[in-house]
Amino acid sequence: MNDFVFHNPDKVYFGRGQIEHLPEELLKYGRKVLLVYGGGSIKQNGIYDTVARLLQTSGIEMFELAGVEPNPRYTTANKGAAICKQENIDVILAVGGGSVIDCAKGVAAAAMTASGDVWELVSNRVWVTEALPVVAVLTNAATGSEMDTWAVISNQDTNEKIGLGGSALIPKAAFENPEYSFSLPTYQTACGAFDIFNHVLDNYYLAGDATFDMVLEFQEAVMRTVVKWAPMAMRQPDSYEARANLMWASSMALNTVLDGGTVHGCACHAMEHELSAYYDITHGHGLAIVTPRWLKYILDSTTAPAIYRLGVKVFGIEEGLEVVKGAEKAIDAVSDFCFNTLGLTATLSELGIDDKHFKDMAEHACFGGSISGPKTLTPSDVEAIYRMCL
Repeated sequence: MNDFVFHNPDKVYFGRGQIEHLPEELLKYGRKVLLVYGGGSIKQNGIYDTVARLLQTSGIEMFELAGVEPNPRYTTANKGAAICKQENIDVILAVGGGSVIDCAKGVAAAAMTASGDVWELVSNRVWVTEALPVVAVLTNAATGSEMDTWAVISNQDTNEKIGLGGSALIPKAAFENPEYSFSLPTYQTACGAFDIFNHVLDNYYLAGDATFDMVLEFQEAVMRTVVKWAPMAMRQPDSYEARANLMWASSMALNTVLDGGTVHGCACHAMEHELSAYYDITHGHGLAIVTPRWLKYILDSTTAPAIYRLGVKVFGIEEGLEVVKGAEKAIDAVSDFCFNTLGLTATLSELGIDDKHFKDMAEHACFGGSISGPKTLTPSDVEAIYRMCL
């Protein structure tokens, strides 16, 4: 395994009633709070009223940035940064899923710059070491942004969707009440679940010798959790146990506890970000379409053992098969989970996507070079995988 450093200072309040501790966490940083949220579902399910009450009774002044998009725009983050500068905001409060938290991180970073333009940070690949503090109230188990160093920001003008990273972007505290995800539509639950699954598969798994048993089995446990509990959450949206398992899996999947020196090029995320950038599709759905095709494309005698192990440990495929055959069954199991269990449509064509931009998308995905991983992918490889997804 490779050397690594683990440091995650995020304080997590998990479970029912923990939101009552929100004021004490916010007051560590000041009394002026910018509340960042999305399309208004938090007003329908009562979370907004709860937050507003807690802040008001604690003497905290609340400003708002509403309307964050599912793939958050840099322009929206810049609006938030402008509010921060104008009102001397002390702390950013994100209430929502990963897109809202990502936008809040963009706001927090841009607010500390002279220009107030987050895209300057994103496009120049700046590692953010200075930002306003962010506190997150999670309403959707998916991206892991509630406990990691990353945000993903979109520029619809240039068809780009790029990660913004930095140690200053780890939320200072996160509130995870599974009840807050009860009202999620089935589709969003399915997309979020596969996002969690792919975070492990794409970031850490299939790392060959760059791993060790404890971390490898932890990775498999998180993926098994998604496979077990996502169907339950879809059938019974108010199942606390199902939602709790998915919510904690979301945090564990990307808070670096699974790193163990195993991180590689995140090929599926690189490819899907281009789909979201060009077509504004739901991230988890795009990942579900890409992932089985990527696995099929990279399958050979060197990758087959790890892919077969995925099938055995996560999906319960029988042991003792010829290795490549076992790996093929594992890929079939991933496909079945995506398109039958989660019920996501299986092709890009069904989402109205053709091959018009594939060449440019493949070049962007590789950042002019290639994507590392269990198999190095060139732009021509990426373009071929896109075509497998049609």
